[in-house]
Amino acid sequence: MEAYVKDPGGPIEEFSWGRYVIKGETHEKTDGSKKGKGKDICLIGNRVKKWKERKGHTLEPHMVSRVFDKDIDTLVIGIGVEGRIECPEEVKKESRKNGISELILLKTPDACKKYNELYHQGRHVALLAHGTC
Repeated sequence: MEAYVKDPGGPIEEFSWGRYVIKGETHEKTDGSKKGKGKDICLIGNRVKKWKERKGHTLEPHMVSRVFDKDIDTLVIGIGVEGRIECPEEVKKESRKNGISELILLKTPDACKKYNELYHQGRHVALLAHGTC
């Protein structure tokens, strides 16, 4: 499988369709089997959790609220490899209202790269990423 992102400096070391390698741990879900946290992740610092709130292809405020009150100023959202996740204005407003000063929406490969870049700059950043479509 082609890797869209390869960055040994991490924390996201590799990303390919539905599969992340973060600090040496694989997170994926394919063919009904799951490793790690699966294909939809929430990453704050080096800590990975399943992004269980994401359902469908249109985000709602409650789907991003898990990063509120986490001392995050920048939220990067990986909107899928093909960019199929929509982020309505309501989600952006709710994020700003809860202290997220910068919201960055990118296709997931670019979102992974941006997260690594901001992380290494010492920014208080979180990533919510959809690993397929």
